Amino acid sequence: MPVRPTAVLPSLLATALAASALTACGGSGSDPDTVKVSFKQSTDNSIHVMDDYLADIKKQFEKANPGKKVELVPIKAPDSEYYTKLQQMLRSAKTAPDLVYEDTFLINSDITSGYLKPLDAYLAKWPDWNRFIDTAKAAAKAEDGKTYGVPDGTDTRGLWYDKGIFAKAGLPADWQPKTWDEVLDAARTIKRRVPDVTPLNVYTGKPAGEAATMQGFEMLLYGTEDRLYDDAAKKWIAGSQGFEDALSFVETVYREKLGPDVSTALDPNIQTIVRGDLLPKGKLGINLDGSWLPQDWLPGSGHEWPEWSSKLGLAYMPTQHGQAPGKVSMSGGWTWAVPAKAANPDLAFDFIRTMQTEANAQKWYVANSGISVREDVAADPAYAKAQPGIKFFTDLVASTHYRPAYPAYPKVSTAIQEAMEGVTTGDTSVEEAARNYDDSLKAATDDQVIEK
Repeated sequence: MPVRPTAVLPSLLATALAASALTACGGSGSDPDTVKVSFKQSTDNSIHVMDDYLADIKKQFEKANPGKKVELVPIKAPDSEYYTKLQQMLRSAKTAPDLVYEDTFLINSDITSGYLKPLDAYLAKWPDWNRFIDTAKAAAKAEDGKTYGVPDGTDTRGLWYDKGIFAKAGLPADWQPKTWDEVLDAARTIKRRVPDVTPLNVYTGKPAGEAATMQGFEMLLYGTEDRLYDDAAKKWIAGSQGFEDALSFVETVYREKLGPDVSTALDPNIQTIVRGDLLPKGKLGINLDGSWLPQDWLPGSGHEWPEWSSKLGLAYMPTQHGQAPGKVSMSGGWTWAVPAKAANPDLAFDFIRTMQTEANAQKWYVANSGISVREDVAADPAYAKAQPGIKFFTDLVASTHYRPAYPAYPKVSTAIQEAMEGVTTGDTSVEEAARNYDDSLKAATDDQVIEK
């Protein structure tokens, strides 16, 4: 594995780039004929899927709207820094762009802060909105009942496994575990029979950010009888057995050295390491991860790996003991939102309409290995056949769960990452980590919790 850079230089670079983006946006002298579109640019210079897609939409928009211009404002930063820089931009009319890319896990926090504009008046006059599936619409709806973003796809999660490593380990090519124990047993078999590879990757700890929470912890917790949030009581759940069981799984992975070295697992670039190095080079047996991975391996990505669909197998993540429905997935995704202080909100929504024609939406889903949130695209055979794995991950939508993306969620997510990191390093017992989480949960939610 190549030497991994420290987090300091990328952090400084990201900060500098984001700062330049701040000064480039908004302002009292904004051009009424120019729509400024801010988006998250990959920190991997070889990945430019979003850049290419938006450049194409820009051409379409400017051709269809003579005299109008699109200014693309990329923010090149890791997830946590992107959210921080985006919020800084949204606070002032001088820096707010006209259109921003919002993760569904953070959108309610930004809505509560008054950073975003409700889109209901636009949506009511847009026939294509009726094509979007209800669960996706709900992801961008606030507690006030208004909608603040248009989703550009969703995602699901499952188990990716290396068929070559499985063959060496004597494991089946059509592997499908029925319980957590079967996942761990397969990893132990790989460790014993193919000792020069990492048996199992489960994202963990604060450096991995939301990947640890969602790809890692929540894929476990939602396979138990417990959840993070009680929808009926409208309160967060503390003290659940499922929470401790999910932490125990993570602890087992790293205590038994079934996962990456702890220093690698806690590297902020762990996702790039997994997708760009471990999987393509046949160094990882099983990876608990998302539907979007192939976007890194497509032609022109810089990490081209045309053989991935024959080298890797896909299995759904089982529930803890195989209890109904037998499988689990988490879904999130991103939305396009209009800042409350945008200079040109009407032009911004016109740009959304261009991005979200049926043809452009399908182009985006295929390019970024996304899952369709439009019924018309999902029903198109060309979409299902566009890339290996799309049908597998689209079918998981029926078994998926969405995060309780209320304003407190970002703090709850951080508390989960801290609990995971403690059991990963061995500095904290499962019981102590769970107690610490409960304390943090009560603080983050103003004690709006239910004790199990």
